[in-house]
Amino acid sequence: MIPGAPIRILLAEDQSMVREALAALLGLEPDIEVLAQVARGDEVLAAARSHDVNVALLDIEMPGMTGIEAAAELRRSLPSLKIVVLTTFGRPGYLRGAMEAGASAFLVKDAPAAQLADAVRRVLAGERVIDPTLAAAALAEGANPLTDREREVLREADSGATNAELAARLNLSQGTVRNYLSTAIQKLAARNRAEAVRVAREKGWL
Repeated sequence: MIPGAPIRILLAEDQSMVREALAALLGLEPDIEVLAQVARGDEVLAAARSHDVNVALLDIEMPGMTGIEAAAELRRSLPSLKIVVLTTFGRPGYLRGAMEAGASAFLVKDAPAAQLADAVRRVLAGERVIDPTLAAAALAEGANPLTDREREVLREADSGATNAELAARLNLSQGTVRNYLSTAIQKLAARNRAEAVRVAREKGWL
């Protein structure tokens, strides 16, 4: 980044009113310029490349691709780009997932604009910025107990598909699908797969 040049921001948020409000507030900062706005996670990488941004601000829950998935894609393709993940939901699993995907900051969306602007400057300086309340909750919650396969099966099960349909989608046997679901249900202390999906989502583990 050229000394004295404005910080170039990409803002990814599917709710237009929230996105425009964040862009307007950040635009008031003398050293920050919002160059690109997208409403879908699968548009993030192309926008980051075409606008040559320094920092990407990513909402978690977006169509096409989650903010955490988009963060991982940015980290692979544009490793020098700094990533700030914003969330409405203070779910501990989201924080862990964001950090593992390469995010440098994790903040709640209703944080004051000055705090968000400060976080952008700090990540560019090489710091990590994490909302302290979310950090404490993540430490208290512990690690995600689900394996990648168990998460994959639970995500697909959320659609209401039968075991046979899940097996076909995931190229697994029905018995293997049942085993993954049973293990996930047990780990989450749930009564059935619907409850297991709900618990995992609430904790940010899917």
